[in-house]
Amino acid sequence: MATLILVRHGRSTANTARVLAGRSPGVHLDERGRRQAETVAERLSGLTIARAVTSPLERCRETAAPLAASGVELVVEAGLAECDYGSWTGRPITELVSEPLWETVQRQPSAARFPGGESLAEMSARASAAVRRHDREVEEAHGPSAVWAAFSHGDLIKSIVADALGMHLDLFQRVHVDPGSASVVRYGPHRPSVLAVNSHAGDLAWAAPQPAAEAPAGDAVVGGGSGPTG
Repeated sequence: MATLILVRHGRSTANTARVLAGRSPGVHLDERGRRQAETVAERLSGLTIARAVTSPLERCRETAAPLAASGVELVVEAGLAECDYGSWTGRPITELVSEPLWETVQRQPSAARFPGGESLAEMSARASAAVRRHDREVEEAHGPSAVWAAFSHGDLIKSIVADALGMHLDLFQRVHVDPGSASVVRYGPHRPSVLAVNSHAGDLAWAAPQPAAEAPAGDAVVGGGSGPTG
């Protein structure tokens, strides 16, 4: 069972400007975002990262850059690109909250389609398909103890976590993912397991798969188990 560490890009200039960046080019990390990118690399330094995959947008590639500088090959994956928000792209959040579609996004995301863009259901499907494909490839190439990282965007990571939890997309707004945070998912033989969501600090070496000492690999230990041994 390979382990996936999902990293949301660090804080960007669009985040601080309160603008929906979407797929707009030229959106970069701000100073805090660059520090968050360095922190992510430090948190991952205790792990051997078999593959690092990133959204093609600048803010994700910049977040992944410190990890890539340590020698990890970076793979660009279009399936992890930001949601296509269509005509909402580039607009201030303060304007968007008054749009009727805003309420649909909050209360029934599965029914939300952005004008001139994609639906949240389409975004969720392509994001989950992309990470599951890479996860299979990583495990086939590096074995079940492999760890890999994916750098993407808030709504995508929320939808991937919701999918791993077996939640309907209409509940994905219950998941919170901050800039520079890490979430950990393991796709097992029986079901996915979500090990962490929206984690901001601390060495992530604990996320490496442990030997199956208490129960068969992939089984949930009744009572919760003893936790990581490292």
